[in-house]
Amino acid sequence: MNMQNSYLTSKPHYEILDGLRGVAAAMVVAFHLLEAHSGGNHLNQIINHGYLAVDFFFMLSGFVIGYAYDDRWNRMSTGTFFKRRLIRLQPMVIMGSIVGAALFWFQDAPCYPAMEGVSAGAVLLVMLLGCTLLPLPLKWDVRGWMEMHPLNGPAWSLYYEYIGNILYALFIRKFSKTALTVLVAIAACFTVHRCLTAPAGDIVGGWALNWEQQYVGLVRLMYPFFGGLLLSRLGWLIRTRKNAFGWCSLMIIAVLSAPRIGGEDGYWMNGLYEAFCIICIFPVIVSMGAGGRITGKRSAAVCKFLGDISYPVYITHYPLVYIYTAWAFNRQATLAEGLPYMLLTFVGAFALAYACLKCYDLPVRKWLTERFLKKK
Repeated sequence: MNMQNSYLTSKPHYEILDGLRGVAAAMVVAFHLLEAHSGGNHLNQIINHGYLAVDFFFMLSGFVIGYAYDDRWNRMSTGTFFKRRLIRLQPMVIMGSIVGAALFWFQDAPCYPAMEGVSAGAVLLVMLLGCTLLPLPLKWDVRGWMEMHPLNGPAWSLYYEYIGNILYALFIRKFSKTALTVLVAIAACFTVHRCLTAPAGDIVGGWALNWEQQYVGLVRLMYPFFGGLLLSRLGWLIRTRKNAFGWCSLMIIAVLSAPRIGGEDGYWMNGLYEAFCIICIFPVIVSMGAGGRITGKRSAAVCKFLGDISYPVYITHYPLVYIYTAWAFNRQATLAEGLPYMLLTFVGAFALAYACLKCYDLPVRKWLTERFLKKK
């Protein structure tokens, strides 16, 4: 067996962390659907802090990366690490871009100012480039929302996920605990600064290819991703004997659903809340989730399902949200009028994700693993 390319048997998953990823993904879908009725004003948004789920995902990723790979570098090359991460993430990135292109022509509305006159060739080109996850400049924005992945907006966070993985594999995996602590502390300072000085008092941003948005994206990545890695290395787990998944889920829902704090006259107060959630609350949730245990078969099945579906639903739901947003805008639908269609879209997002998982993601990843990670 070639040790550089051998398939390393995966460690057991933290079941609760898998389930929490699914809870956060469901909150993201609901947040994006409700956003269609906010008029672009965060003060009016229900599930007001749903975007913080991205920062929570980054912390989960950093923790799991540390747990899964920190003790494997004596028998795994950097190339093998990148292969494993590509096999895990890239198939659904491609599917998200394809779904975005397939549904693009159902999304026509004045709220997407750049869609008028877009050719099929341009959409095909953007789809192919989107499959690579390379950020697209504004001239390729076929929607008008300044997205560097205009067919599937949430792909921006996977772009930063890859950056985090690259930094870990090339440099930060070699950091001592002290050096990593210093890095995380500096990143926390940048997080606080951004939250307190952002024009709208939040850490929203990262999806556009310009200097400001790229800076915001890196700020959003660095503390939670490497804070999660540090948490894994330190082994700071909160042992919860009963209902760890339930309590952690309630904490996530509460954090993401909290109303805007401070209003227009106190943006800094909302920024302080978000910085506190990212720096303090999210590590507690991850620590509780990793330290807790699932005892019943039903709870284990729920966590497994949520963990399996979380990534597919996150990376494929937004083309459906584009359609719902266009429908709500064209009809000037109220929240009450849109609620049945919103629920239908929510269920449809999970159905689409489940189909992608079973019919595409799992078989493709299995084939890629056999082809590129199992060598005789």
